[in-house]
Amino acid sequence: MKNQYKSGFVTLIGRPNVGKSTLMNHLIGQKIAITSEKPQTTRNRIQTVYTDEKRGQIIFLDTPGIHKAKNKLGEYMVNVAERTLKEVDVILWLVEPTTYIGAGEQHIAEILRQVKTPVILVINKIDTVKKEEILKFIDAYKDICKFAAIIPVSALKKINTDSVIDEIFKYLPEGPQYYDEDTVTDQPMRQIAAEMIREKALRLLSDEIPHGIAVVIEKMTERKNGMFDIEATIVCERDSHKGIIIGKGGAMLKKIGTQARIEIENLMDARVNLQIWVKVRKEWRDSELYMKNYGYDMKEK
Repeated sequence: MKNQYKSGFVTLIGRPNVGKSTLMNHLIGQKIAITSEKPQTTRNRIQTVYTDEKRGQIIFLDTPGIHKAKNKLGEYMVNVAERTLKEVDVILWLVEPTTYIGAGEQHIAEILRQVKTPVILVINKIDTVKKEEILKFIDAYKDICKFAAIIPVSALKKINTDSVIDEIFKYLPEGPQYYDEDTVTDQPMRQIAAEMIREKALRLLSDEIPHGIAVVIEKMTERKNGMFDIEATIVCERDSHKGIIIGKGGAMLKKIGTQARIEIENLMDARVNLQIWVKVRKEWRDSELYMKNYGYDMKEK
């Protein structure tokens, strides 16, 4: 008997910085979600697609980390993450390898106990601990929630990640192929370009600045020879931040631009002429109007 084709939606949740974007990029085999060592890297739901010709198609939603919101942008991010749980077929909850379950994890467990969706617990970063300790971490978590499965992995070192795909397929319903085989994301190219610029800024700038930046693509046009012209603006909250982002003699902005352009070119498979400006919008993270303009719409359901 022929295997039935399955398809469905899977969300990755977890506290900021547990490796959700790294895992998703690895599972679909291409970099779409931005990653950095800083929390709050992912702000919107990023939808990516994994296609297996025989088994089916998994649409991943990488959501912002669930955390206690400090401003309107924080509220927006938490609402996006929590709303997603009710819309999907499987939930992947990523945690770090520890026997201490802190307030952040308890908060997520509390939310998960209220949903009927199957939850797969993924204990990430097992490359950072001794093999014999892994059972202790599984033991610490196993009763906090009703799990469909518990899988220890290392997203970074690609250890045991195939088991995650195998386990997801067990819980997906039979369904159609939503996207063709070549699709890896439904994100518009402008949004991906903006995220790539934001990732470089996150990685290159000092800690306190990146949370307060947004990136807007003002213009994206293709020339006859296939080259793209992209004009982008980095929005920050303070004049002093603007100076740091631009850097001495424009050096920092040039560095951000060069690194972002290389990634955008690789992704678009085309040459790119990227120009970036910096402007100040004080307290934009608490302004619904500015947030909407920068792609974070509080009213979007």
